Amino acid sequence: MNWQLEVLGTQVNASSFFPRVAIIGLGLIGSSIARGTIALGLAGEVVATDGSADVRQRAQELGLAHRITDTNAEAVQDADLVIACVPVGAYGAVAKDIASHLKSGAIVSDVGSVKAAVLKDMAAHLPDTIDFIPAHPVAGTEHSGPDAGFAELFVNRWCILTPSEAASPDGIERLKAFWQALGANVETMTAEHHDLVLAITSHLPHLIAYTIVGTAEELEGVTESEVLKFSAGGFRDFTRIAASDPTMWRDVFLNNKDAVLEMLGEFQEDLSKLTRAIRRGDGDALFEHFSRTRAIRRGILSIGQDAASPDFGRPHQGLPPKGEDDKP
Repeated sequence: MNWQLEVLGTQVNASSFFPRVAIIGLGLIGSSIARGTIALGLAGEVVATDGSADVRQRAQELGLAHRITDTNAEAVQDADLVIACVPVGAYGAVAKDIASHLKSGAIVSDVGSVKAAVLKDMAAHLPDTIDFIPAHPVAGTEHSGPDAGFAELFVNRWCILTPSEAASPDGIERLKAFWQALGANVETMTAEHHDLVLAITSHLPHLIAYTIVGTAEELEGVTESEVLKFSAGGFRDFTRIAASDPTMWRDVFLNNKDAVLEMLGEFQEDLSKLTRAIRRGDGDALFEHFSRTRAIRRGILSIGQDAASPDFGRPHQGLPPKGEDDKP
């Protein structure tokens, strides 16, 4: 096929995409890639698999791929692009499993939230005959599983490529075009820099969310029912990301511990400053800090990475009906 596809105003030549794409792991990200690839016609065939027989069965029912295979080896056979979508701690095992079955010249990628560890773990097993280009689509929801995915997940979100030193320029450009065709903005950086950036923008916020929800659970003098009932403020927003997949986030923190610990130390220093300001009644210091951080939030809105709708775009119920005595 040799046609032009316009995605977010950019013309993309479909002939640069892949006859066969293999997806290993059909959670939120993997199933979304599969849906988007098929919906946009970015591959002649999409072949997918998952380590869970139940997930494979559900993927079959949902029609997530042209073929669902029982093993990773079957899925990657003759694939031009292989994308592993598994927890960070499982990438080394996946690479070892598929290494001898990969087509020469194939591009192998991933979607892990940590890059240095994944690059190291996978590169140790992959042959020199393929292009290894790790990637991280910075997109997601608090939901998981094959039913959670949707084709539009990556639209106007960032996908970060962290190519191995041996990756070819042509392979990098082809993978970049693929992600752009799915609607993503693409940036390239080193794996180490990625891990530092994501430690503060993603990993630390999740750690704080898990912590504050756990703190609420352990409070004495505040009942669980009160926590649930009055969670319409900031606590409600923390609980959203604290609902994320625990296996995935366990592996993220174990595999990006140096960057996370560095950012956690910075956070603790800032938290100590705020603690002192509150203790001393230093309203000026609090106001200056909140004003500065509010500007960052406005910057996120200005580049379209969140909605500025009232109450974060959440739907609100209509007014209750008037009682008989209230009618004019």
